[in-house]
Amino acid sequence: MIYLIAGIVLFFGTHLFTTFRSRAPGSDIKVKLGYGPYMGLYSLAAIAGLALLIYGYGQMRPSAVIWLPPVWMRHLNIAIQLAAFIILFAAYTPTGYIKKTLKHPMLVGIKLWALGHLLANGELNSILLFASFLAYAVIDRIALKRRGDNGPPPGTVPNITGDVLAVSLGAGFWAAMVFGLHQMLFGMPVLTG
Repeated sequence: MIYLIAGIVLFFGTHLFTTFRSRAPGSDIKVKLGYGPYMGLYSLAAIAGLALLIYGYGQMRPSAVIWLPPVWMRHLNIAIQLAAFIILFAAYTPTGYIKKTLKHPMLVGIKLWALGHLLANGELNSILLFASFLAYAVIDRIALKRRGDNGPPPGTVPNITGDVLAVSLGAGFWAAMVFGLHQMLFGMPVLTG
């Protein structure tokens, strides 16, 4: 469990540091260090945290079962993941109605992804992992709102092309995960008896 906890602390600590770092002139560490060095250090810490997270999660298998979700929650999770992937892809496509409406679709997608997995998994390692992602996304969204970051700039005209791309890419990735990619990457099939 120590590796998973260390990964959670390092990965999300890095992300939360950037969320709450000072952006005031003269005290912004990103400006003081320079963009390249700052991003290099940030990336190294985040990658190390992610590696610890993945290793620690695997090391906890089999994990203590805290609760046994009913089968219908696994099916609900599969549907939630479709929405989560579409929304996640909307964050990286041209601004469409999805991005304009949700303001920060990556955070919304992470919240849905984590919530769905919390509904479908009752093992201690899963609860620690997915609750951490959910908590981070909630905290980051609150921080963005307090900073006045309301997503795409005012006056941005949504383009349906962004939505079509997000739906196509998100649904395609979801289908790949359902029909084998999830098992290949994580050792757990999505569709089980």
